[in-house]
Amino acid sequence: MLGRIITWLKAFRDETRGTVAVEAAIILPMVLWGLLGTFVYFEGYRQASINTKAANTIADMLSRETSDITPTYVDNTKDLFDHLAQTNDATKIRLSVVRWSDYHESFRVDWSQERGSGLTSLSHDDILGWESKLPQVPNQERVVLVETWSTYTPLFKIGMDPVEIRSFIFTRLRFSPQLKFCTDCS
Repeated sequence: MLGRIITWLKAFRDETRGTVAVEAAIILPMVLWGLLGTFVYFEGYRQASINTKAANTIADMLSRETSDITPTYVDNTKDLFDHLAQTNDATKIRLSVVRWSDYHESFRVDWSQERGSGLTSLSHDDILGWESKLPQVPNQERVVLVETWSTYTPLFKIGMDPVEIRSFIFTRLRFSPQLKFCTDCS
């Protein structure tokens, strides 16, 4: 029985009397699916790259800031991220300044602000154990932390669900020893 199946498969493989139209009708959908799949995956990687570049731009912008950060500044930073990320999907952003404390032997949060639904500000407890995620810095040295989230929704339905793209960017302050957040500054 197995020998007959193998013989039939070999005969089918070697058959050359098919017509171009039948072969095209069989192969063309697979070729198009492969082409669309390639486009969707490369577009996803492109969107992830854009989000990372936007987060790096914001981190660099904050690292150069010498004035106090206000709620309006954070709102406008979220708007800037939305513009740079070039996405129509909902985005979230969290800006934080953390410092290393030799006394506590851990990072401590100076301030943290978030924009976007379902996101909370960082607390000291949230960053316990983040020594492997953040750079080694001297005692009381501060680091700007920019976290961004966005969702990539594929343009075509090829069996890929929407994917959350997250960026986690840290930068040391450049021009001032600390970056303060002021809720009642104008």
